[in-house]
Amino acid sequence: MSGLQIFLSIIDIIFALAIIILFLVQEGNDQGLGAVTGATSDSYYSKAKGRTLEEQLKRWTVISCVGFSLFSILLYLAINRHW
Repeated sequence: MSGLQIFLSIIDIIFALAIIILFLVQEGNDQGLGAVTGATSDSYYSKAKGRTLEEQLKRWTVISCVGFSLFSILLYLAINRHW
């Protein structure tokens, strides 16, 4: 394995672990039938939703998933093209 392949493997493993940890830390979606019927509450929580810890965890999960995908593709190319 070349140095680039080792580097990409390590970064890929870090992203994979981050995804696992972020998934486990997030809370479940307990809206129940309110989500099915479209019932929403116009509370302070819904207005400040983007600044809550839960939304930040979701954002970092998406970022980790995109990073994992990109580094997995780069790792695949590095292995198959012998970079």
